[in-house]
Amino acid sequence: QVQLVESGGGSVQAGGSLRLSCSSSGYTYLAHTRGWFRQAPGKERDGVAIIDSSGNTMYASSAKGRFAIFSDHAKNAIYLQMHNLKPEDTGVYYCAVCTEADIATESLWAREEYYNGWGQGTQVTVSS
Repeated sequence: QVQLVESGGGSVQAGGSLRLSCSSSGYTYLAHTRGWFRQAPGKERDGVAIIDSSGNTMYASSAKGRFAIFSDHAKNAIYLQMHNLKPEDTGVYYCAVCTEADIATESLWAREEYYNGWGQGTQVTVSS
């Protein structure tokens, strides 16, 4: 059973930084993709950034240049380092995993139906 546990959310002022962590278990370490989705208040959940088993990454346009996703194979964890946070980054951040394939392609990476494991989410609030 896939299990994902997020941590690191919180409240910061605009321009600040946060690092989100996601530890995972319950699947074999073959081709897979892990990443972060965000659900802002009153909006649908959208992809923020992902990293596949080969280290390929994809970012939402709003995240490029400010966020960085990276993995720690020894800890079976991924991280999202966020800099220069803006109020529009506010939302619940969910860690997700696709255990069956590397999907770091433009047409696939942000499609939720490809992800078969989800964390409970961690709140990020950015005040102006």
